[in-house]
Formats: sequence, structure tokens, C-alpha cells
Amino acid sequence: MYSYEKRKKAVDLYLKYDKNASAVIRELEYPTFSMLKIWYRESLENGDLHEKFRSGYSSEQRAEAVKYYKEHGKSLSRTVKALGYPCRQLLGKWVHEDLPSDCHPLKRGRSVVQYTDKQKMDAVVSVASGEKTAKQLEAEIGVTRSAVSLWKRQLLGEGDSPDMAKKHSKESEKDSTQGNITLRAECNNLREERNKLQTQVYKLQMEKDIFEKAAEILKKDEGIGIDKLSNREKAMIIDALTCRYSIKDLLLSLQMAKSSYFYQSDAIKKDKYALVRENLRKAFDENRKCYGYRRLHTVLTSNGSKLSEKVVLRLMHEENLVVPFVKRKKYSSYKGELSPEVENIIKRDFHADNPNEKWLSDITEFSIPAGKVYLSPIVDCFDGHVPSWTRGPSPNAELVNTMLDKAVGTLQEGEHPLVHTDRGCHYRWPGWIERMGDAKLVRSMSKKGCSPDNSACEGFFGRLKNEMFYNRSWSGVSLEEFYAQLDDYICWYNEKRIKLSLGGRSPLDYRRSLGLVS
Repeated sequence: MYSYEKRKKAVDLYLKYDKNASAVIRELEYPTFSMLKIWYRESLENGDLHEKFRSGYSSEQRAEAVKYYKEHGKSLSRTVKALGYPCRQLLGKWVHEDLPSDCHPLKRGRSVVQYTDKQKMDAVVSVASGEKTAKQLEAEIGVTRSAVSLWKRQLLGEGDSPDMAKKHSKESEKDSTQGNITLRAECNNLREERNKLQTQVYKLQMEKDIFEKAAEILKKDEGIGIDKLSNREKAMIIDALTCRYSIKDLLLSLQMAKSSYFYQSDAIKKDKYALVRENLRKAFDENRKCYGYRRLHTVLTSNGSKLSEKVVLRLMHEENLVVPFVKRKKYSSYKGELSPEVENIIKRDFHADNPNEKWLSDITEFSIPAGKVYLSPIVDCFDGHVPSWTRGPSPNAELVNTMLDKAVGTLQEGEHPLVHTDRGCHYRWPGWIERMGDAKLVRSMSKKGCSPDNSACEGFFGRLKNEMFYNRSWSGVSLEEFYAQLDDYICWYNEKRIKLSLGGRSPLDYRRSLGLVS
């Protein structure tokens, strides 16, 4: 118990801290919230605290507590919280002594709702048979899972029920034992029936998955019978469903022998792409080892193979079919502003609706041990066709002028294409300008140092060097031999090399499909 000085100090701090009981208890480490309020109330009523600690409560306080309990829902916790005294045990004792028997507080540990034996039995049977879950039962009658488990142990004789022992005599215990035996038998029957139903559901679900896999993997029509499936097809279905069902159950459902399954499974694991790999390597080699997986996929599918691009890409990785690629410094022909500036008319619009509508030109350099070779082509924006090109050991005026003369010679009457180039000196010399004027061709030039303005022609050079020049040894090859290989590649590019943008056709085949050439 606390002395007068301690109680006085607690009340003074309570007033000092603006009636913050938590701060007082945190500093003094005493008393409780309810006790501090009692001390404060006593100091207000009497002007001071009594010298000696009073261990009990007055009859008026007791009567007030019992009255509050009776008029405010008969709750011990609510009464103690509202009045600040006494403890719940002492208040329960007062209520037990002062109130009639019908107002006694509930005993601790006793359920508010009382259930009959029949209700308990029905609840246990419904949960044990799987008819209802414990959660559904709780929502319906307000009983918890633990209570259902307790009732089950009591009804099956696995646990003792003090209430039932007090209620029944020796004769009723015999009847209860007989009833428990009957209940056990009924529960066992329900368990067996539930297991049978679960087995049936398992088999039906497995059969459903088998038919779905047959439709998905084997592309079988709906209604296909198991007896019409081959052993190979059955093995494919089993391999697809082993993650969900055991092989033993699947074999039994598909009516397949274990030895037949493992024989077919080993056969399936063999490389089914052996022929495809051979055709893939052949197509890669025949096309100068420069086709990626998209073009190779187009070649294989045009020959009747049914493959996806992903399969072709995977097979190329496995066969180590890699397209060589090297980024080299390109040749620059810019020599300054030799003639008046020409407007960039094309403005990176490299689309043309008709042949000989937009032409692109540039010069690129090849460096081999025998010397340097320069190529000057004309590229048609309509389909990437190269109507004219020249190559030589020097990037002089004759190289580009001869190329332009050849290109003009391929034009029909009334065709005057736009010719777009960079700002190289070859396209600003008088000879080039004169030829452009005589053929009534329109000049267009890129901005200074802006290669994207002529990106379509730069792209042609990149493909040419990646597919024909880079990652090859040119030692011992003369300039004339290199010229021949360069001419051979450009002819192949025009006539045979397929472009995905043209629907998997070469520029020549594309023009034939449109009826532009015979």
C-alpha cells in the first residue's frame, strides 16, 4: 500500500501535468490509472487525502457500483472503467451478493450460447462429411472451429465432458456409449463415401485434362476416343501431364502399357529437327552466310517446313550459324563547298510508289591487301534495286559520271527521278551537274556531316559489307577478282536475295509479281 506522501505526490504531479495520468505513472512507476483517479477524486471531495490508506470501500461506493452495473448492461469491465473502482473480481463478488439470482454475472469460461446435443451432433457430422466447412458453420450458427473439434472428441468418446458427466446418471452413460458407437459407425461410413467421391472426382478431372491436352497438343477434334489414339500420342499426353498426375494413374486411364510408354518416350526425345538442321545449314551457306533467322525462316517455310521463327533462332544458336558483323570506319568524300548549296528535297522520306521515282547514291571504300576499291551505286527507293554501279581503284569523277550515264540509260521516256546524294565533291563537280541537267534529273543533297539524311543508301553499304566483305580473308585476291565478286554479289542482291519488306521476295521477283518486268 502507498503512504500519504506517495499518494499526495502522485496527485500533485497529476495536476501539474494537466491530468496526464500516463506521464505520472511513467515518472513515478506507480500507481494504476484507476487508483490515481480515485486519489484525485478523494482530494477534490475532501480537500485532502486521508492519512491512513483505506483498504476497503464504503457502503455508498459499493451500492453505486452495483447500481451502475445493473443499469448499464451488466458489464463488469464497463463498470470498472466508468467508476475507476473496484477490480472486476471484487465487483463480481458484490453483484453476486447484492443482486438476485437472475442477475448473477456470467461465470468465466462458460459459453453464452448453449447448444443441444443434437445441434452438436449435426455440426460434427456436417463438417466430418465435407458437407460444410468450419467457416460456413461459424457464419451460420456462430460456433468456432475449436468448438466443433471439442464436440467431436466428446461425442466420439475421445475426451471427457464435465457438463455431460454431471447431467447424466449411470443409465444415461450406457445410452450415451451406445449412441457414440452408432455415431462412430455413421462417421466412418461418411468418410468412406467422401473418399470414394474424391477418387471419382480425381479420375474425372484427369480424363478431362487428357482430352484437353489431346486437343491442344495433338490438334484432335472434340469427341476423340482414347482407343483411337496411337501409343506415340498417348506418350506425348502423359509427358504433358506428369506434373499433375502420377504416371501410374495416367497409364491406367489411357490404357497403355508401361513398357510401351517408355519406348515411345525415348523415341520422342530423339532429335526431330535433324532434317531441318541440315536444310538450315544448306540455306545459310548458299546465301553467303549472311541471312539472319528471319530470312532463313522465310526460306525454310517457302520450301514447305512448318516452323516458328523462335525455333529457327534456337537451331541457329545450336548449330553456331552466326552472321559476321564488323563496324568499320567509312570513306568520306567531302572536300568542301565547291558549288552552290542544293536543297535537301527528299527529307529522309525514302518511300517511293513507283520505280525510278527516287534514286540514292554514294561512294564506299573497300580495303584489301591488293589495294583499295571504291564502289558507286544507284539505289532505287521503290524496292532497293540497284540499276547501275561502277567500281574502281580511285574515287574520281569518272567513277560517278560513268555510273550516272549507265543509270540514265535504263530510264524509260518521261522518267526523271530525284537523285539524292551527300555533299561529296563528286556530286558538285561540273561534269555531274551537267549530266543531271541534260537528263532533267532533280538534285537533292544531305546536310553537311549528316549521314541519316542518306540512311537508305548507307544501309545498303552496311548489308553489302556484312554479307560479302567482312570476316573474310582477301589475301591473294587481285583487284580484278574482287571486282568480279563485287559484281556477283550485287547481281545476287537484285535477283535472288529476299527482303522481308517485299514479302520474302527479291527486288526482281517483286517487280515480276507487280507485272513491271517480264
